[in-house]
Amino acid sequence: MKSEVFEITITGKYFGLQLPEKIVLPFLEKNLKRVKVIATFKQNIFAFHGAIQKRNGNYFMMFGKRYQKELGVFPNDYFQLQLFEDTSKYGVDMPEELKAVLHSDFEANEIFESFTAGKKRGIIYAVLSYKNSQTRIDKSLLICENLKRGIRKNPELLKSF
Repeated sequence: MKSEVFEITITGKYFGLQLPEKIVLPFLEKNLKRVKVIATFKQNIFAFHGAIQKRNGNYFMMFGKRYQKELGVFPNDYFQLQLFEDTSKYGVDMPEELKAVLHSDFEANEIFESFTAGKKRGIIYAVLSYKNSQTRIDKSLLICENLKRGIRKNPELLKSF
């Protein structure tokens, strides 16, 4: 499932995108609140995962400064967006490093899989925040060890004890 390509601009103080109702309703009717998004501006193309949220009768999606920088847009710039059904397992792409570490550690993987979808995404985003592959491996190993120690709070999962 995919939407038509539509034009949009950044709105509000929280850098949200106000999504047209006619675009999001087909997704919501199929209970698809998480979507894959492709944003295009001039020659730049940026893909990301997002959540359709409803506030004050309008539909929004977060589009923070990191995404704006990646796409090369500023508030008041108009750019194109297209929404797709998110077929990923976690609602975000799993980094290969975390996937490999979880695959090699049965106990940590069992704990990880017992979490809510949002908790899993939080852990995945924490690992994705590191650019260097070796750092992502090191943080994935640390997270797995901390999970087995009973640590469950995301900030503490990245600390050495």
